[in-house]
Amino acid sequence: MNNDKIWLSSPHMGGTEQKFVNEAFDTNWVAPLGPNVTGLEQDLESYLQQDSNVAALSSGTAAIHLGLILLGVQAGDEVICQSMTFSASANPILYLGATPVFIDSETSTWNLCPVALEAAIVDRIAKGKKPKAIIGVHLYGVPYQVEAVHAVAKKYDIPVLEDSAEALGSSYKGQKCGTFGDFGVLSFNGNKIITTSGGGALVTKNLEEKAKAVFFATQSRDNAPHYQHSEIGYNYRMSNICAGIGRGQMEVLDLHVQKRRAMQLFYTELFKDIEGVTVFTVPNDDYFANYWLSSIVVDSQMTNGKTREDLRIYLESKNIESRPLWKPMHLQPIFEKYPYYGTYISEGLFNNGLCLPSGSNLTDADKNRIQTEIRAFFN
Repeated sequence: MNNDKIWLSSPHMGGTEQKFVNEAFDTNWVAPLGPNVTGLEQDLESYLQQDSNVAALSSGTAAIHLGLILLGVQAGDEVICQSMTFSASANPILYLGATPVFIDSETSTWNLCPVALEAAIVDRIAKGKKPKAIIGVHLYGVPYQVEAVHAVAKKYDIPVLEDSAEALGSSYKGQKCGTFGDFGVLSFNGNKIITTSGGGALVTKNLEEKAKAVFFATQSRDNAPHYQHSEIGYNYRMSNICAGIGRGQMEVLDLHVQKRRAMQLFYTELFKDIEGVTVFTVPNDDYFANYWLSSIVVDSQMTNGKTREDLRIYLESKNIESRPLWKPMHLQPIFEKYPYYGTYISEGLFNNGLCLPSGSNLTDADKNRIQTEIRAFFN
């Protein structure tokens, strides 16, 4: 049997990326601006709709950082952030000298719990500091409870920075993720649904906000014949070469979403007769998930004591990569001193949950290997 490594989520080229990259070389547009950057932004705007404006940046983290700056977050402010997420959602809060306030998940989408969110806001206001922004995350491409979260945000007049890094191609009631918040964030890291090798984007509501984001992303150069700077700037603009890869990837985005969703169905079928294992699935048809990573929760009390860690180690021994769910931020050494509101939902998911190979480039042979080994483990 072929024992090549089966990756959790690896880059998957569509075939036309090279054409756009070659055009950049042929025309000498090897810079953090150019036709591919402009073209990728236009492609994304057309895809997202909602009159979106997109600024292509060097990473999703850069997009969160600039989004917080545009929302006026400063040193000493507090920013609410979903605890169950990747650290890049929270790191920019600390870049700005602000304080993260972490919120537990709810069980249906594994995302920001609206009840805990409101409790946190009420308590922070009572303590004398109204949060400056809310960072909500569409974990593994499953939309958060959009209406409930935004109702709380509106009630207390707090803007939402929508971290859609894992959710390009997902939607809620037909509206694309990345377009619900005051600002949206996309990521094109190597393991995402599409990749630019490294890169991201900030989604804004108008051209003025996009222009300000690009201004900050290009060292905040004032309009002068010499280099003049009145505000702190950053080197966050996307390379025209990386954007060329992204333009090719946009041509296969819907296909990649389709293939990721097919992997989630594959696992749903595989585990349907295995007691004690639940495949992460959207709550209802209002939610359309790209299922960037297919995930399961293992109840060891129903699997004869077999845990998610036992399964992870077993798969690793068979050269199949899997990974525990994101460790919540409030349990991380760098963040554990900051306020947290909620119970043990996210902690329980981390302790018992596992992400399984989900790439759009997995072959039938790969699926057969995964199926064979998982069945062998649980038998």
